[in-house]
Amino acid sequence: MPAHAGEKARKTGVFHCATCGEKVSVQVGGTIPKCPNGHTEFDSRTQEPGNRS
Repeated sequence: MPAHAGEKARKTGVFHCATCGEKVSVQVGGTIPKCPNGHTEFDSRTQEPGNRS
């Protein structure tokens, strides 16, 4: 499930940076920010509501 900074989050969760592993939390419909290190691609999402993985 690749996602990119600037896109709208389709689901709430914690997005994991594909480059450095940093995490950003985004609510459904929110704009995905760059990771704290400035990267723009996220390769996974965890902590969806009802799923604490």
